[in-house]
Amino acid sequence: MASPRVVALGGGHGLFATLTALRSITSDITAVVTVADNGGSSGRLRDEFPIIPPGDLRMALAALCGDDEWGRSWAEIMQYRFTSDGPLDGHAVGNLLLAALWDRDEDPVEGLDRVGALLKVVGRVLPMASQPLDIQATFIENGIEKTVRGQKEVATTTGNFQSLELIPANAQSRSETLDAIAQAEWITMGPGSWISSVLPHLLVPQQLSALVASRAKKILLLNLDDRQSGEFAGLSAIEHMNAVQKLAPELHFDYVVADSSLVEKSDAASLLREKVSTQGGELLVQDLRLAGESIHHDTKKLACLFAHIAQQTLVG
Repeated sequence: MASPRVVALGGGHGLFATLTALRSITSDITAVVTVADNGGSSGRLRDEFPIIPPGDLRMALAALCGDDEWGRSWAEIMQYRFTSDGPLDGHAVGNLLLAALWDRDEDPVEGLDRVGALLKVVGRVLPMASQPLDIQATFIENGIEKTVRGQKEVATTTGNFQSLELIPANAQSRSETLDAIAQAEWITMGPGSWISSVLPHLLVPQQLSALVASRAKKILLLNLDDRQSGEFAGLSAIEHMNAVQKLAPELHFDYVVADSSLVEKSDAASLLREKVSTQGGELLVQDLRLAGESIHHDTKKLACLFAHIAQQTLVG
């Protein structure tokens, strides 16, 4: 089976799961990661240095680390967090390493490539934009409209989601990212925090244009269910898809992947399948949940799903 050239869009734990699964079928992976995190270690480093937030980029590097003792041990070190009563408390070693390289005036992508070489990563990790970004979202709760700025603030805000924007609005893409999208045979998007990790990829003008123009097979990975806690919780899979379509009406997906928990009721399955088909795509429903977990994907189940899509692509 030929290994597809894959670009994976996302951030945080959702992208980590996707990358871990993808590497079982290909070594030609480019992770494109959101750069709007303003919480935790990344937020503190952003406050101190004029750098893109390193946290989600660090996680993507760890997911793609070399599958040998050297790569795995360095990935563990990159993920290690200090525990202390001082200012280092909560900082991840990988965040500090990336911040040091960038503070030394090293280009962000060059710094990521340098750490990638250290970890012997499979593929490459790139930032969604060439500068740190903020997200701003509007919600309506009890008839009152409220606008919230900042990823951590958006993630904890309740209400009916209305709109999303990036600050600055004209964020520039990296040429390396645009080249990867142009050469991709697959493009995956999601799962993850829908507002702060998934939707922002549609708000970078050059990147969106590249995604729409790409002839790659496009795969949208929905979250496990619509009941999990956190941002955009309680809304249906169709509403998650509507949010994507609202921001990028010209972007269509060949496959939309849903966990079986999303379609437990026959009417939900019918509505979701109809929604996907009207956009020219195919709905794939599988059990993707990690046993004993409520919100995390099983990377082995995801890997089997990707193998199935690869086989379908070959047959098609």
